[in-house]
Amino acid sequence: MKKLLLICASVLLLLSKGLAQTNNSTITWSGYVDAYYAYDFNQPDDHLRPSFLYNHNRHNEFNINLAYIKGAYSSTRTRANLAIMAGTYAQYNMAAESPLLQHIFEANVGIKLSQKHDIWLDAGILPSHIGFESAVSKDCWTLTRSILAENSPYYESGAKLSYTSPNQQWTASVLALNGWQRIKRLDGNQTVSLGTQITHKPNENLTLNWSTYYGNEGINNINQKRYFSNLYAIYQHEKWGFIAGFDYGSQQKANTDGYNNWYSPVAIVRYQLAPKMRLAARYEYYQDKNGVIISTNTPEGFQVTGYSLNWDYQVAENAVFRIEAKNYHANSAIFTEKSQPKNDNLAITSSIAVQF
Repeated sequence: MKKLLLICASVLLLLSKGLAQTNNSTITWSGYVDAYYAYDFNQPDDHLRPSFLYNHNRHNEFNINLAYIKGAYSSTRTRANLAIMAGTYAQYNMAAESPLLQHIFEANVGIKLSQKHDIWLDAGILPSHIGFESAVSKDCWTLTRSILAENSPYYESGAKLSYTSPNQQWTASVLALNGWQRIKRLDGNQTVSLGTQITHKPNENLTLNWSTYYGNEGINNINQKRYFSNLYAIYQHEKWGFIAGFDYGSQQKANTDGYNNWYSPVAIVRYQLAPKMRLAARYEYYQDKNGVIISTNTPEGFQVTGYSLNWDYQVAENAVFRIEAKNYHANSAIFTEKSQPKNDNLAITSSIAVQF
């Protein structure tokens, strides 16, 4: 971690000095810290909440979910982003990556391919093109992430070609990727994964999005094709806001022509109580009977319904205090309390997040 920070700091310092003299270019610095406390009423001895959660997942301890420092460069024809992170999100969500890469939140460069049109080619470690949620909880309507967000990519490594229409109402992207949330490609897998995204904003109140992913998740010449679709709509009108999302995935069974499927609907409603206060309620359901994404080692697999309610207080323009109660109910006893299996999991999470 120290070596990575020294390398990145040196690169950013050199960029700051060199780019400051470039015409029509800017370099900006920003940061973010999300401190939290979560209490899981199942009281896990190892202080770790259910394994399908990667954000705000430590029980009964004060901790940092995500903290990062970011440098962003922008000019008429080029752009670049580099962000270094720490926190429990980095610890658990990046566990499959090599140690040197586990603290990279974002690292990418882009070039504009046309003088007349808004067409960009970006490459590197990029934010995911899937979903309406991110690891930056301050930007999300709920304090904690939905199950579908926790179990689809938060980041991806590859190249993205994107186009935005002159009226800013349409954005279309195609991506070539190293895999499903992977910086390092799977050993024994030489297949490039593909992604697409179409976003339509017909007016300032409504956003419609469809993202897809296709890739081979098998190794050593074993084909396990994965197809994935992510749909969502966001609507904001005065004090009320609504989000509806639906994920559907299908993955080929090893050495067969059959497929296992999973899906998840989610709905969120938000209401502005006062200039600095908001309420948000969420319903979600996630079904993965065959354990493609979430394994339970039970006959019924993962079938979980979730409900949450959160209250937000805007302390300042760049800071928010939040508290959320969330309950999961599973068809089978996949949770534990004092070493005893049970069907339910209730937790209360609080957070102070500051962006600067």
